[in-house]
Amino acid sequence: MNFKKSLMTLAVGSLLASSTLYAETAYVSNEKDDTISIIDLDTMTVTDTIDVGERPRGIILSKDYSKLYICASDSDTVQVMDLATNTIIKELPSGEDPEQFALHPNNRHLYVSNEDDALVTIVDTETSEVLAQIDVGVEPEGMAVSPDGTMAVNTSETTNMVHWIDTEKHELVDNTLVDQRPRHVEFSKDSKLLWASAEIGATVSVIDTATRKIIKKITFEIKGVHKDKVQPVGVKLSDDGRYAFVALGPANHVAVVNAKTYEVEDYILVGRRVWHMTFNEDQSLLLATNGISGDVSVIDVNKMKAIKTIKVGRYPWGVVVKP
Repeated sequence: MNFKKSLMTLAVGSLLASSTLYAETAYVSNEKDDTISIIDLDTMTVTDTIDVGERPRGIILSKDYSKLYICASDSDTVQVMDLATNTIIKELPSGEDPEQFALHPNNRHLYVSNEDDALVTIVDTETSEVLAQIDVGVEPEGMAVSPDGTMAVNTSETTNMVHWIDTEKHELVDNTLVDQRPRHVEFSKDSKLLWASAEIGATVSVIDTATRKIIKKITFEIKGVHKDKVQPVGVKLSDDGRYAFVALGPANHVAVVNAKTYEVEDYILVGRRVWHMTFNEDQSLLLATNGISGDVSVIDVNKMKAIKTIKVGRYPWGVVVKP
């Protein structure tokens, strides 16, 4: 009997250890606090807050999840955090006022939008070498690299364009005019489509990457919400190709768009001024940062409903999840 109890105790202990080992962790950049909040997604609580550079906005993970890259916009640098110790181990040259960036599938080349300089800076994360600086439109912000690695795109908020960059030649090769103040871009998993949000234009443009032409513009209308508050920013596409989720800023809702028909199927109420979003690994949860209310909404993707609000720092901006 004691032997059986020992086995049971060992099994339970192993299960708990395994659960702890594989707990998913979210990282949130707090623009006004100069911090990163760390959230345990098992308990949905903040477990730590890390001081970083001034005005952290865009954040992304390395492909092996060992590092967190942070756009410290007012410090004019990209910081590198070691996720084993949660400490800043390096700073990368970035150009002035880095806001968003994207990491090439090679896990090495970082494409950084420099809002004040109208540039995209390409940095080698291993050598810290600036590989190129590419002139783009006024106030560049959104940044993405295609999953196949052939193309990088940047949005310019004042020029109202999507700029297409050849990742092999490091050259600007084309521009696509979109609606007013484009903020974010997201490639489909097969690299065939690009979704670009326009904050003031209140639309999302779906662009064919082969022709670089707009094939669909999506508009939004929420009952009881004035149209001027509908300001699309962040976009996240589900891997199964079914949905696009669009953060609608001060409308305080996330739109659920059918990614096949481009029809808006639902609106999910979240916190105040919803900005950017990310999935957990199996995409059962969608996390959304709410700047004005200073929290993160956790959305159950199956139920299409916010199930939890987690208080973080002031003006949460970016969010990523480490499996």
